Amino acid sequence: MDEQPKNNSGGGVPIWVWIITALAIVLGIQLWFSGGLNRPQEIPISEFMEQVKNGQINEFVVRRDRFLADLPNGTSISAAKGPTDTLKDLFEIYQVPQNRIGQLVIRNNNLEGWNTFLSIGFSILPILLLIWIFTRGFRQLQGGGGNSIFGFGRSRARTINDGDRPTVTFSDVAGVEEAKEEVQEVVQFLREPEKFVQVGARIPKGVLMVGPPGTGKTLLARAIAGEAGVPFFHISGSEFVEMFVGVGASRVRDLFDKAKQHAPSIVFVDEIDAVGRQRGAGLGGGHDEREQTLNQILVEMDGFSNETNVIVIAATNRADVLDPALLRPGRFDRKVVVDLPDVRGREAILKIHSRGKPITNEVSLSDMARLTAGFSGADLANLVNEAAIFAARRGRNQVIPLDFQDAFDRIVIGPERKSAVMSEEDKEVLAYHEAGHALVQFFLPHTDPVQKITIIPRGRAGGFVMSLPQDRLLYTREHFEDRIATTLAGRAAEEVVFGRITTGASNDLQQATRFARAMVMQFGMSPRAGLLSFDESSGSVFLGRDLSYGRNYSEATATVIDEEVNRISDEAYQRAKETLRAHRDKLEKLAQLLIEVETLDREEFEALMNQEPLIPVDEPVMA
Repeated sequence: MDEQPKNNSGGGVPIWVWIITALAIVLGIQLWFSGGLNRPQEIPISEFMEQVKNGQINEFVVRRDRFLADLPNGTSISAAKGPTDTLKDLFEIYQVPQNRIGQLVIRNNNLEGWNTFLSIGFSILPILLLIWIFTRGFRQLQGGGGNSIFGFGRSRARTINDGDRPTVTFSDVAGVEEAKEEVQEVVQFLREPEKFVQVGARIPKGVLMVGPPGTGKTLLARAIAGEAGVPFFHISGSEFVEMFVGVGASRVRDLFDKAKQHAPSIVFVDEIDAVGRQRGAGLGGGHDEREQTLNQILVEMDGFSNETNVIVIAATNRADVLDPALLRPGRFDRKVVVDLPDVRGREAILKIHSRGKPITNEVSLSDMARLTAGFSGADLANLVNEAAIFAARRGRNQVIPLDFQDAFDRIVIGPERKSAVMSEEDKEVLAYHEAGHALVQFFLPHTDPVQKITIIPRGRAGGFVMSLPQDRLLYTREHFEDRIATTLAGRAAEEVVFGRITTGASNDLQQATRFARAMVMQFGMSPRAGLLSFDESSGSVFLGRDLSYGRNYSEATATVIDEEVNRISDEAYQRAKETLRAHRDKLEKLAQLLIEVETLDREEFEALMNQEPLIPVDEPVMA
């Protein structure tokens, strides 16, 4: 796109500074020519001639209507004469001696015409300057881009040319290798088109990058801008839409016109779902302005005249709400999924964000990659930054493993609440609660390893058990059942040990219910409910395709679903209590050790769990 009109000139000085300076110079010159800056003292002609006769004035200037002279004390004086008075007549009238006249130095001012001309010129110069200012301002209003009044319908896209390309390249992108290969091919299309044309390949019209937030979609676009040798236009989808109908469509036309003028070129539209949502969806039908903007995008990408050399790259994390006409081949030919990185991708991302940071060799990025399953690229960048902040806060000039561990805890759980006051009774209950989670998680076969146990309050949690999650594509019914049992194990430990329950398991109950309901309604893991999906996640009526919420099953089926959810939760709860009773001695040891040291790492926990039992298992207090 054309660059936005700049309000500076002359090396970055704002234009209003130059305007004020010019007006000041003009005013100063006017005052100088009019004598306003150094105006001489006005005296009568009689006093002037008396000083000439007395020898106080030896030199003066004769103008058309006055005399000018400087006194010995430096004072400038001026005396007006009559229009018909000559110098000879004045000498006779005031009886100036001839010998005194002979000593005088008299100069005539021959610039009267020029003075008049300059005076007239400097009188009209401010008027000309004001005319220029208003003319320039009006032109800027007419053609000054999307931020001006008359340029309201112009595109606000920013242009990246060779001089201001980002320094980000594909080597700075990791964890999304397949997506990176897809977009790298787009750059090759533009750099070496003949390589593809000779085999009959057609340059793709559009590439849609889809993925969760923070996975690197915009980072890939910046890498394309840094690598591609063509003009790059970038704009947000929300910048097309205004309250006035037709403005967005006008901006789309202006954007593609400029992109075609600079073809071959790339247009990047970030968060395209702001303008590309399905037409006619939601309450009240469609939004006229947004739909007209979308229609214009559809025509520009693949309309009647489609012989263009412009590639459109778009990014969104809501591909489900995009209009089908936007997603068809010929518009967005490629759909690139930018997903969460796996363990190798997370390690590569951590290496990129660790460049230039004083991280000790004791920090194992591979271990941190295994610990951070489910983290996006943005989350990993934040993890490294938080670790560096912890190191600086503690007065160290290097980042150590403790800093990474604390940074991870802060991101996942929340900041440590050092000011929280806990009674001994609450501390004991919390210790058994967290020990119950960890013990059941250790002895059930389909769970992740325990990484850390603590009863130090963080965020809104009184304590927590941190797992070392494994990257999985598929989850079994046994995995969900063991996970629900582990989630309810804290509540089960309270009942087994104390014979009473507390409110500490409120969040555990929510998670267990969510897992059990997903097993029945989404994954078909309930024999009674059958191999059917009862998923109710239809989305908001303002975004989805239905105008009301509803369910696709009867009341009898809803009763079966509720019974199955209760059955799964009850069976998992009983398994958790049975596991705790079978290993009661280890539960006691683990809880007492937590009360004493408050935090255990993986090695200490597994060493305690692998010890032989030294005390008999107590009978349960409560059935």
